Amino acid sequence: MIALDPWAWAALAVAAVTIGISKTALPGGSILAIALFAAVLPARTSTAATLLLLMVGDLFALFAYRRHAHWPTLLRLAPAVIAGLLVGFAFLALAGDGVVRRAIGVILLLMIAVTLWRRWRQSKADTVAPPSGGIVLAGAYGTLGGFTTMVANAGGPVMSMYFLATRTPVQVFLGTSAWFFAIINVIKVPFLAGLGLFHPPVLLMDAVLAPLVVIGALLGLRVARRMNQRVFDRIVIVLTILGAVYLLI
Repeated sequence: MIALDPWAWAALAVAAVTIGISKTALPGGSILAIALFAAVLPARTSTAATLLLLMVGDLFALFAYRRHAHWPTLLRLAPAVIAGLLVGFAFLALAGDGVVRRAIGVILLLMIAVTLWRRWRQSKADTVAPPSGGIVLAGAYGTLGGFTTMVANAGGPVMSMYFLATRTPVQVFLGTSAWFFAIINVIKVPFLAGLGLFHPPVLLMDAVLAPLVVIGALLGLRVARRMNQRVFDRIVIVLTILGAVYLLI
């Protein structure tokens, strides 16, 4: 087991609950958990530890929203995401942690600005069709999403911005996100294992924290049933901004 102070364990416990909630109610909210893990553990260790707990949350997200995924969107994103994963793997192996975090923070803030501008220009129709988005938009967000999720498990805010930009309804948003990250997180495992990041102490620590992810996921399911579309969008944007600012700091 990794030796940690009580305050550090408390921070990781909050992070684990947050991961569960983010998977079933607030996509992009996992950036808080990423920040807490990175504050407590070495950067590369935190990436591996967070990934395994995110995969626990993926199981609950799939169970709850598996029928709401928009598969054309996933297929449209796939080529760009794979390219981003490969670039992110190379960057993770070569670049310093400080450079990586600040780069992701700047990119997230820029994407929030672009997304809000796009939404401002769009008509304020009450009815929203399933996500469409052009190839260029999917390529840009997909590449960045693959890159950020490989480097820092921070792909959630990026993909949240994509789904908001394409005006995706809550249930479709959650279902498509669930399948997207369930698939991507499994793909990431051999890459991080190849860097030797899954040490036995990390696995044991995650085994202790996993039940808290389950609790958070169940809480998230209760929250999601009462979530209004406008409130949902605003919470995702605020959490993304806070995460981006943290990465810059």
